[in-house]
Amino acid sequence: MTGEEARQAFLLWLGAERRASPLTVEAYGADIAGFLGFLTLHRGAEPDLAALADLTTADVRSWLAAEAGEGKQNPTRARHLSAVKTFYRYLARRHGVENTALKLISGPRAKPPIPKALTPIQARDVTDGVAEESDAPLTQARDTALFTLLYGCGLRIAEALSLNLRDAPLPGGAGMLRVIGKGSKERIVPVLPAVRNAVAAWLRYHPLRDDPDAPLFLGARGKRLNPAIAQKTMRDYRRHNGLPEHATPHALRHSFATHLLSGGADLRSIQELLGHASLSTTQRYTSVDTEKLMEVWRAAHPRAADGR
Repeated sequence: MTGEEARQAFLLWLGAERRASPLTVEAYGADIAGFLGFLTLHRGAEPDLAALADLTTADVRSWLAAEAGEGKQNPTRARHLSAVKTFYRYLARRHGVENTALKLISGPRAKPPIPKALTPIQARDVTDGVAEESDAPLTQARDTALFTLLYGCGLRIAEALSLNLRDAPLPGGAGMLRVIGKGSKERIVPVLPAVRNAVAAWLRYHPLRDDPDAPLFLGARGKRLNPAIAQKTMRDYRRHNGLPEHATPHALRHSFATHLLSGGADLRSIQELLGHASLSTTQRYTSVDTEKLMEVWRAAHPRAADGR
């Protein structure tokens, strides 16, 4: 049996027995055809089952390197490798083709996405204007306090909504906020006067302000505010004000870090403020800053457009 005949049999099995969708079958077929085509050129002959069983780790790495040379990104190459591994599992079960080389190859790692921040003006406008999404003074004060806190302290939405009244940063206080982040890791972040003032304005409306164990941010039913409500508020605001799709509550945290970096803050300090376990996670923000620098360079340098 040739490799192409095995591929056709695999696709029939995938559609008939595994009941995969036609689009899935088509995608697997294309991915495996590309792999078999590479082997034909690489080894000088169309592979049969014996050749597929004889596949080496060097063959697999050569194929992945060739794909990289064609400009295929890591997520695409990882998907192709996954399809080939599925094909080989089928060959092992149905045709006795055993091969250990593929088990020794891990898929190319996808680069973590670059955080998408708002501009300083956009972030400031969110905190100043998000109250316009409601006609109720209580909701206006709550949303202003919440979004000002997210941007001013770089909190995750879950961290902000887990705060209780006893945690509330207020004018005249210590100016610091204790935050419990991922993995129950505690960190201390400084709180700007604008944040303290916004929280104080919200507490004047808070129906449970005398209970230190009450949630800092309440929903309409008097329970802890649901993150989906905050996300909807931001969605409505960005639609009404022409902000990009990446303008989410979490984008305010990205904006906090990006704007600190642009202002000269060092990565280690930003790592502590964000509560990142690894500095490599914080280093993603240097990519954002570099991209911005390149945009300015391309727009401003007189020789940027002519490539010389």
